[in-house]
Amino acid sequence: MRLTQSIALAALTVILGTKAWAAPPDVVHELVPDGTLHAAINYGNPVLAQKPPTGDEPRGVSAELARELARQLGVPVKFVIFTQAGQVTGALKTNAKAWDVAFLAIDPVRSQGIDFTAPYVSIEGTYLVAKDSPLRSVEDVDGAGLRVAVTTGSAYDLYLTRTLKNAQLVHFATWTEATAAFEQQHLEALAGVKQPLVAYIVAHQDTRLLPGRFMAIEQAVGTPQGRPAGLAFLRSFVEQMKSSGFVAQALTASGQDKAMVAPSQ
Repeated sequence: MRLTQSIALAALTVILGTKAWAAPPDVVHELVPDGTLHAAINYGNPVLAQKPPTGDEPRGVSAELARELARQLGVPVKFVIFTQAGQVTGALKTNAKAWDVAFLAIDPVRSQGIDFTAPYVSIEGTYLVAKDSPLRSVEDVDGAGLRVAVTTGSAYDLYLTRTLKNAQLVHFATWTEATAAFEQQHLEALAGVKQPLVAYIVAHQDTRLLPGRFMAIEQAVGTPQGRPAGLAFLRSFVEQMKSSGFVAQALTASGQDKAMVAPSQ
């Protein structure tokens, strides 16, 4: 099945290649100043990017979008790998040339230095709790004395930092550290992307998800600010990828078909 899906995605790329998507020179100059598209990929969200069992080429919808974008720009692509989204934005702050495009959730904090397209995928942020927890809804989590494990710099961390009034966020550098602390320190809740939380429950039958969500995490393509022609092209590119079925097929090919393609803008 996976091979068939990969063939379908390759066939769609060929179809797209028959159309006149070639980027104008000013777009290429803005997005690819040194002739190679440096695409930031972070493995912190397995819905979007997955580390391959062998080799160093990332898999998933973000990587496929980067490859197709490079094809349309007529340049090679080089992946700049990170383990968490916060590292992606941090790298840009210390080095303006760290990457040319990134695949991140839209957030007001990140928008201070990054311009975003419309989202291409929308996923849910929710909470995991112990099965015997008295918490019954996402609203219950914002209570005095409650501790919520989060991965530092993630989209849900940025959102909850703004919105939680009473609960305490407990920050961890990685998802693995956050889950370990949730177990070992008996924290009241673990915040995260729904799909990894569901997978976690399979191996931890003493936990459960709270119904509903506290946010919709809208994943988009970002580029450093100051690239107006490049941004306009990226926005058009994302709409093409959604309407053509490319995003849906890339999600399916990477085993993430439960993620929702964002509506067209």
